[in-house]
Amino acid sequence: MIRSILIGALAIGVVSTSYWGYKEHQEKNAVLINAENNYQRAFHELNFHVDALEEKIGSTLAMSSQARLSPALAEVWRLTSEAQNDVGQLPLTLMPFNKTEEFLSNIGQFSYRVAIRDLNEKPLSSDEYDTLKKLHKHSTEIKDELRKVQAMVINHNLRWMDVELALASEKQAQDNTIIDGFKTVDKQVEGYSDVNWGPEVTQLNEKKENLDKNVKGEKLSEEEVKKVVIDYLDIESNAEIDITSTGKKAGYQAYSLSIDNPKNKSSVNLDVTKKGAHPIWILMDRKIGKQKISLNEAAAKAEKFLQEHDITNMVIVDSSQYDKMGVFTFVYKQDDVPIYPDAVHIKVALDNGDIAGYESLEYLTNHHERKLSKPAISREEALAQINESVQIMEEGLGVIQNDLGEEVLCYEFMGTIENETYRIFINAENLREEKVEKMDGTETNYDAL
Repeated sequence: MIRSILIGALAIGVVSTSYWGYKEHQEKNAVLINAENNYQRAFHELNFHVDALEEKIGSTLAMSSQARLSPALAEVWRLTSEAQNDVGQLPLTLMPFNKTEEFLSNIGQFSYRVAIRDLNEKPLSSDEYDTLKKLHKHSTEIKDELRKVQAMVINHNLRWMDVELALASEKQAQDNTIIDGFKTVDKQVEGYSDVNWGPEVTQLNEKKENLDKNVKGEKLSEEEVKKVVIDYLDIESNAEIDITSTGKKAGYQAYSLSIDNPKNKSSVNLDVTKKGAHPIWILMDRKIGKQKISLNEAAAKAEKFLQEHDITNMVIVDSSQYDKMGVFTFVYKQDDVPIYPDAVHIKVALDNGDIAGYESLEYLTNHHERKLSKPAISREEALAQINESVQIMEEGLGVIQNDLGEEVLCYEFMGTIENETYRIFINAENLREEKVEKMDGTETNYDAL
């Protein structure tokens, strides 16, 4: 009897284990199939958007009406954004495809800048028309190469999951047809040096490289950086620290660190520049206790943190409270004018005032002393551009980056309408409304610090 029971129990166990294994296998297959379907969708949509992009650029060459040219170029800009989004959904982060992404980005910047200006007042120049012709030629070449990859994928039933596995296992690119195809495209784009993007787009691209150029200090080794970070964060010298060098995709030269801090039972992740070990971002992960300090006290701690690390002449422009966290934005102030591109964002835990989050990429990239000109228009002229329904609470001058990436001096008006608060920037040179921001649940106090 006992033997029969044991045999029965064993049989049930075997059946249960087999069923569990089968279900596990089915679920794993479902995940893989879903991932493969998403990759295939993104890849075929990339081909569709590049085809449409090449066609739309071609159609702009035949247009003589400035009124039709502007929306056509806006459509080119939209299609490049769609294509970039498609690329972002493919498992290409570990392989070189950055030249193609940069090329698409430049097409978008070029078309956007031309599309938004008054083409009746400032028509397409001969240089810009020549640029469009070259963009059409090169987009045709990219389209043809991608179609070759697409044909191979369809004819040979190639799987994108194999690309991901090949990249993850660091196999040679020659082992995968899709990777070979994309490397061919990127190599071809690398040779497109004949395109004249114009000074404005070139200037925007140069700003991407400003972080490495702008930061001061000697290039440090991993061990030197660890010592700097231990002192910077005031953590125990025996804290366990993992450090790696960031890849090319980060856009700057930096180290990524992961720290287990025994002092307050937290983990901290951060990126610091290789030159001088300047923190780009910091994120502390720990349980936040009951609130014991006010938002104003937290702001003071954030200001003290900046001053202790030689980031001075900063003024708080945004302060918010989310749950038990104070969130603050500081910008550099020169000659009593807030310089919004030089921004630092800080999160402070409201239980004990710990710096729980920090982000200074904008500050490190943009910070320098400006030569500030006087407004070409009066405050009254700028105020006349504001909707009459807005009740103005505060006003002043401020430097912002507009949608074209240009730094512009603006009159800044803070006002309310129907219980909502808005910040409105009016260009101090030409009365253009550069930006309108809704300040959801946000306090602003320029004189707090």
